[in-house]
Amino acid sequence: TLKDISLVVPDGSLFAIVGSVGSGKSSIISAILGEMYRVKGTVTVRGSIAYVPQTAWIMNATVRENILFGKPYDERYYAETLRACCLNTDLEMLPGGDQTEIGERGINLSGGQKQRVAIARAVYSRAEIYLFDDPLSAVDAHVGRHIFEHVMGSNGLLRTKARILVTHGIHFLPEASTVLTLADGAMCEMGTYSELMD
Repeated sequence: TLKDISLVVPDGSLFAIVGSVGSGKSSIISAILGEMYRVKGTVTVRGSIAYVPQTAWIMNATVRENILFGKPYDERYYAETLRACCLNTDLEMLPGGDQTEIGERGINLSGGQKQRVAIARAVYSRAEIYLFDDPLSAVDAHVGRHIFEHVMGSNGLLRTKARILVTHGIHFLPEASTVLTLADGAMCEMGTYSELMD
């Protein structure tokens, strides 16, 4: 249950949501996606959404098909996406590179590899709004830092997009435009990292 939440996430901003387990972080993502029953208030979303859940979803298909997800192949942007999501080394180790079948009928990927494929799928979609529900918790710290800097951060591939990041990684918060802290489905504080630290 969420109550008394009011937020605006403009293009080019990174909006971080933090709070303890069960505080309502994932519920905000669900509300934005229209997956929660609304008692009152409004949710307005302008533009297409790419969503990366906590647990990656992978199709029984090639790595490339999982990332393209039906979009046309753009060699340059695809290569940028692979680099930003730290997938090049993994692809070099797979027998067929990005043409390797993954999923139940193919090669089993680690949880971190699946999450990076899911992030790459979101990046490649070129959506206007990105919802990241703590996806970096499934990857090593140095890989998480690389993905944050090259995908979500102020110099990342998505820097001009509206990005909402649910995270437990407080080291990412100084780079967020706005930080929202939640407790029991309600807003505790909202502001820049430095404002919240004062």
